[in-house]
Amino acid sequence: MDNDSGIDFDKIDPVAQFIISFLKTNNSVSPETIAKEFSKFKNQDKDGKNTWRKYLNTVKQQAIFLARNDIIEITRRGEVVDPNDFKGLVKLQLKK
Repeated sequence: MDNDSGIDFDKIDPVAQFIISFLKTNNSVSPETIAKEFSKFKNQDKDGKNTWRKYLNTVKQQAIFLARNDIIEITRRGEVVDPNDFKGLVKLQLKK
């Protein structure tokens, strides 16, 4: 286990692992940016410019999972939002 949340990072979803590693080198980013980078990582962006969109829902769901487990924060307009109840444009960042 790599943190106090009790989650074994080797056993979580690969998208969740990617989110954590991406946020370690990037301060605060949108789910769309992470989906685009994950698409490049999977080498599937060669099929078209919008293949990242198929990963967007997964990125959002995994971000909610990580936020519920106090690993990341979901923010809107600079304020941390409840991962169970938010709307609008958000960014993801590692928990401070």
